[in-house]
Amino acid sequence: MGCIRPFVFLFVVIPYSLASVTVYGQIPLGQATQSASAATYTAPAFYDTTVLNPPPVPPNLSTQLYLSVPATSNNVSLSQPLKGSFLGFSIEFSVISQVFGKNTSFIQVPFLNLMSNIRQRAGEVRIRVGGNTQETASLVDSLPDGDMALKEPSNLNDPTSTPALRYTADALYMLGNISSLVDVKWFLGIPFNDTTNLRLQIAEVGETVLDSGGYLLGFQVGNEPDLYAAHGVRPSTYSPYDYFGEFGILVDAVDSDNSIPVKSNLVVPSVSGTWTPEDVFNTGIVNSYDSSLGYLAVEHYPTDNCYAQYGIGSPVDPQTVFPDYLNHTSAISLVAPYLNASSYAASVSKPFVMMETNTASCGGFPGVSDSFGAAMWAVDYALQMGAVGFWGAMLHVGGQDDYYNVSAPPPTNQSSYHQWTVGSVFYSSVFVAEALGPSGNARLVDLTNALTSPSDATTPPVTSIYTPAYAVYENGAPARLVVFNFVTDTTGSSTVQFTFELGGGSVPGSVQVKYLLAPSVSNKDNITWAGQTFGSTFGSDGRFQGLPYTTTIPCSTSTNSCTVPLPAPCIALIFLTSSAYAESSPSTTVTFATTAVTQTWNTATIDPTALATSNGLSGKERDQLASTSRENGAAPAVAGIKVGLGLLGVVVGAWFGGGTWS
Repeated sequence: MGCIRPFVFLFVVIPYSLASVTVYGQIPLGQATQSASAATYTAPAFYDTTVLNPPPVPPNLSTQLYLSVPATSNNVSLSQPLKGSFLGFSIEFSVISQVFGKNTSFIQVPFLNLMSNIRQRAGEVRIRVGGNTQETASLVDSLPDGDMALKEPSNLNDPTSTPALRYTADALYMLGNISSLVDVKWFLGIPFNDTTNLRLQIAEVGETVLDSGGYLLGFQVGNEPDLYAAHGVRPSTYSPYDYFGEFGILVDAVDSDNSIPVKSNLVVPSVSGTWTPEDVFNTGIVNSYDSSLGYLAVEHYPTDNCYAQYGIGSPVDPQTVFPDYLNHTSAISLVAPYLNASSYAASVSKPFVMMETNTASCGGFPGVSDSFGAAMWAVDYALQMGAVGFWGAMLHVGGQDDYYNVSAPPPTNQSSYHQWTVGSVFYSSVFVAEALGPSGNARLVDLTNALTSPSDATTPPVTSIYTPAYAVYENGAPARLVVFNFVTDTTGSSTVQFTFELGGGSVPGSVQVKYLLAPSVSNKDNITWAGQTFGSTFGSDGRFQGLPYTTTIPCSTSTNSCTVPLPAPCIALIFLTSSAYAESSPSTTVTFATTAVTQTWNTATIDPTALATSNGLSGKERDQLASTSRENGAAPAVAGIKVGLGLLGVVVGAWFGGGTWS
């Protein structure tokens, strides 16, 4: 495709950590001080203030733990090599204007900053754009007011009220612009709601824009096809063999389309649990279409909150289910149904992906999905997936009426005085990025069952489900340890003393430790990673706040052991070598500062009234930018950011003449 679009270019002048982006009329991103008063406001779900009670301290909690970590990987059952980008993000197609920006010329600076935090630690970021709305998406030449995506009325037969979606090629060029800045790799979805009239334009344009830069991972074919019948988009008799047949139709169409040069990056079956992946594999789909497949994938949530959202199923009490997320049993039980599928994927040399997950489908739970406990759960779940054969996983991001989002801009009518809100599970992705590092050689093993206590040196204590432990090996040797304390206890008496040795080797003179901390598993705010935070509700521009802090723990070479305290609650990341610490800890992070400077030199300008239009929209237009969740009031579209020319460290520019993305 020879589409012509503006593009963003990036070049490094000197290796500083700040990039400059000019913002017109947005406060507080534009100004350090302001005195605007808040408007009358009823919070969407993502800003819900519900705080639950933490579970009581487990009886007979073992606060003295011992672990012998093998000094070499010989006879250790390690995972496949993993990248720090393992825990990525799944963005519902219909909310890309909220999350990414209005179009190629207006990119959300806080989003870039958040992704830069991952990229600097992991080397790249993985994002899937899709979900239910990928199925009904249609490419159009243009949309009103320069928008790149608009929803249409939903299918009345669909109980989740999923909107149809129109989008322009500008949406895909925006993904390319984002990749050039923060090295995002993308999964996209080919619409699969009508296999008699396939719409392959997302693959045609997507490969043109993204593949040449190495930014395209693959195309998902079908989002949860095992739910098609329940959602009223296929007959009630729809089966895995029907999916197999329809997939063959799409493969034939892709093979005959000269505008889709790459034919080997399709993703199947993305089932949610109504069918098992084996149900689809047993149709022969992998053997029949091996050369067309790039990945095998599933989607799964531990439970759902669909009764509260749509009146489907049974009501769930968040306080009752909260403890289920706060122990290692949760992670083990979630991956158990996929052990066979992950082994099968490895046997056919296909990466196995959890394409969409989070705390609960239908938006999550108040007080659970946005808590520090959810952040701890997501780290344990991600590491457990990595340990048993998954290639990666994506935390889902929906509209502002979802509790589980990793981040979100303020509602449109408050974007002049509120900043973004960073959800608790974004810290999970940062933690996993540092735990696995950017080398791509990290290999995981779950050592929880090797924990012992002074009272029993042969078997793990019963309460070890609250203190799981993992080791990360690189080049045949342990590089990092990850140890949890899921317990909340403000008295300090549940702080666990974790002692480890290197079996068959020697401990270093000291180790470096970073903590993911909060006062309670129930906390929404006061979450810190190595002493830094993204702030509280409406308080983030996507950059860490505060100074980083790493704890140095001396080790005993005479006993060949180190003892690391685990406050209740926390996750500790223990670096066993200086090289592992340096690899995972960026000395600088490229961030994108925002200003309200009105200088005319080297600045791409825009009429502030035009930007105001993109920030407010009319009531009629506002409801056209939305999510698959039921929105109450505030529109999701927010202020557009004009990418301008900066001269500090990294220069980011926007060129407004014709050009072809390459």
